[in-house]
Amino acid sequence: MKKLVIGILAHVDAGKTTLSEGMLYLSGGISRLGRVDHKDAFLDNNSLERERGITIFSKQAILTMSELEITLMDTPGHVDFSAEMERTLQVLDYAVLVISGSDGVQSHTETLWRLLRRYRIPTFLFINKMDLAGADRSALMRELQQRLSDKCIDLGQPDAQRNEAISLCDERLLDFYLEEGVLSDEAVADAVARRRLFPCRFGSALKLEGVAELLQDLNRLTRVPCYPDAFGARVYKIARDSQGTRLTYLKVTGGTLRVKTLLSGGGNTGEWAEKADQLRIYSGAKYKLAEQVDAGCVCAVTGLEHTFPGQGLGAEAMAQPPVLEPVLTYQMLLPRDCNLPETLRRLRQLEEEDPQLHIVWNERLRELHVQLMGEVQLEVLQRQIRDRFKLEVSFGPGNVVYKETITAPVEGVGHFEPLRHYAEVHLLLEPGERGSGLVFDSLCSTDDLDLNWQRLILTHLEEKQHLGVLTGSPVTDLKISILSGRASVKHTEGGDFRQATYRAVRQGLRKAESILLEPYYDFTLEVPVECVGRAMTDIQRMNGSCGSPEQEGERTFLTGRAPVAAMRGYQAQLAAYTRGRGRLSCRAGGYAPCREQEAVVRAVAYDPDSDLENTADSVFCSHGAGFVVPWYQVEDHMHLESGLAPAPQAAEPQAAAAAPAPVLSAPAYRGTAEEDKELQAIYERTYGAVKRREFIPRKQDVTFEAPAKKKEPPALLPEFLLVDGYNIIFAWDELKALAAESLEAARQSLADVLSNYQGYRKCGVILVFDAYKVKGNPGSVEKYKNIHIVYTKEAETADAYIEKATYEMGRRYRVRVATSDGMEQLIILGHGAHRIPANAFLQEVRQAHTEIGQIIQKYRVRAQKGSTVGEILNQK
Repeated sequence: MKKLVIGILAHVDAGKTTLSEGMLYLSGGISRLGRVDHKDAFLDNNSLERERGITIFSKQAILTMSELEITLMDTPGHVDFSAEMERTLQVLDYAVLVISGSDGVQSHTETLWRLLRRYRIPTFLFINKMDLAGADRSALMRELQQRLSDKCIDLGQPDAQRNEAISLCDERLLDFYLEEGVLSDEAVADAVARRRLFPCRFGSALKLEGVAELLQDLNRLTRVPCYPDAFGARVYKIARDSQGTRLTYLKVTGGTLRVKTLLSGGGNTGEWAEKADQLRIYSGAKYKLAEQVDAGCVCAVTGLEHTFPGQGLGAEAMAQPPVLEPVLTYQMLLPRDCNLPETLRRLRQLEEEDPQLHIVWNERLRELHVQLMGEVQLEVLQRQIRDRFKLEVSFGPGNVVYKETITAPVEGVGHFEPLRHYAEVHLLLEPGERGSGLVFDSLCSTDDLDLNWQRLILTHLEEKQHLGVLTGSPVTDLKISILSGRASVKHTEGGDFRQATYRAVRQGLRKAESILLEPYYDFTLEVPVECVGRAMTDIQRMNGSCGSPEQEGERTFLTGRAPVAAMRGYQAQLAAYTRGRGRLSCRAGGYAPCREQEAVVRAVAYDPDSDLENTADSVFCSHGAGFVVPWYQVEDHMHLESGLAPAPQAAEPQAAAAAPAPVLSAPAYRGTAEEDKELQAIYERTYGAVKRREFIPRKQDVTFEAPAKKKEPPALLPEFLLVDGYNIIFAWDELKALAAESLEAARQSLADVLSNYQGYRKCGVILVFDAYKVKGNPGSVEKYKNIHIVYTKEAETADAYIEKATYEMGRRYRVRVATSDGMEQLIILGHGAHRIPANAFLQEVRQAHTEIGQIIQKYRVRAQKGSTVGEILNQK
């Protein structure tokens, strides 16, 4: 039997829940038809839903036919609860989009269509309420093909006409139709699954007209997706039952989920592992317990306390971030005698169930704020808090949710160095396209900052909601890239990079020119002909815009966009001046620059310097104590050079005007003498003068009677080369490719190369490999041909061994270290050793190999002329 998860979506009052009732009734899922207006619908079982006559929470029901079992997902249709609907889309195999025959395609219908396209969900359409006056089948079909897709095809046409229309939707179907003369269900089902065809049915759900035909289409024209054997699951909803038990609703997307399976994941609370105590299969308000749930099925799991909507379990990846976001924010007014910490803990349950609420406690203002989609959701939230927590709350006047961005690229620097801590981070902040959100990347070479530190910085960038500096609103439409960074082997901890990263973002925002963004609505306004002038005047007054009026009979339609702040409350004005004949439908239209920025910033009166939780200042260390450096002086104290290289200055004014903008220059170690001097200068400026041990004179007892002795020039000390084995292997492309097949072969190849190098250079060579993760490993030193190979002991890295070796050997030898680790290079420089970047050492090895080959070739030529080996060596 096929098993599918199918969602029912619609604009509010299109008859979505009525269609669900009809489908369940005809399939035998329920014994009697319920009605929304009678408050006895099978799926609208919440008291709030029955009172208001709308769907607020997504629910499921099991619908069984001869060859098909459908988990039917009923989703909210009201725009205020769109976030609940969008979360459900993550687990759908197919969708049925319900459209009112009397209203046609509404603005929210187009929003749903875009979401279905984004999540690539195959879709059937049911045009409902065709029994009402004014429902024109032909006109509706034209509207569907114009506003949604020209691949919307009426399946109620005569067979020949229908097959011809379907075949024109897709080349595969056309080829099949031309060859066979008919279209098979398999071919049509394939086109539906690829979203190359959108079947349409017309009817009346209340009178069960067209519902049976829709069920037959779902049975014939669908196919089951292929699922992997490895376990995976996608969490789409968190809820609580009447007993307060936390329920994690998920769809198994691979393998099988069994009772008591240990599930694990990560999140803001860290890594977790918990058992699935119960697997509940819900149908309406009732459920059955299952011992196991196979791939493709939806269930509710108890026993999981750390899951969240959108989370992937097992092999399943995280879901995409939601498209629909709240545009309004309200202050929640709590009773004076309430326990604030306990109240916040309870409200977090609601935020778990609807993450878009964004319940935020503003410590500076001592206020609690919540973000919502609209006033209906506000009323429902107030009722939920009263019913579940016995708490009477009210709300202050609402405001729109502003956001901030920047106008030009800027570098942000964050430094965190209290005593025994160290981290410095340089970030590039660039403005992005409208609607792009936050994008994170790294432009930093692993030669400059280890990959594990870079990943940690990216994690800290993603985990926090970064606030702007104009109004303290979240920033958006930014690309933030890592330019460079620095860590300390001895003192850096994970939390140090968190502080440095946060401060770098904030410092960049303080330096940049910020702009305020406000949300916009895309609206469709329907008014009588005589009210068009008033409507267009209102749109202009609201700083909105619209296209030319379109007239259909006695109705005129205006389509445009306007700021959300200006359109609040306009529905009441519209009803007044049109005497109830006007209609306004809005959908989220993204963000655009705020036209009243100065007034809004002045009204909010946000002081970024007083926001200590989001400080832009850095912490440096001097004489064993940390001190705070204001954000505008950080560049004077930072330890790394700027990652943004200024454009070269031109001699002529005309050339200066045409000079290119600053270009990105990722710092890299080149191995030149000039950079060694520069690096040493940075080190000495930060940590003090470097004294090379071979030139430190021994203290002697001096007598004034003894004649002064002439100092002899210091003898050239023997040379030793220390090689960070794994670092070099993964820095050289040839060895890296070999390591992908066999790490042992890569180690052996590097040892052979160094053996030849030692024979030519006549220096001591020590090759160091990490073995610190090997339990109980005491470490070892092996002689291989003419070099030594060191495997470090447990809990000792190659970096630590080389750091210790350079310190001890620097007194008796000239020590060179080959590595691509930037921090390690800095440390060994401080010990008086010389550094060789991996790329420079590769060139040195290749040069030695070339010269060895030339010598061998010269010996071969002479040997061919009859010279003995002794003669050749004497002629060298």
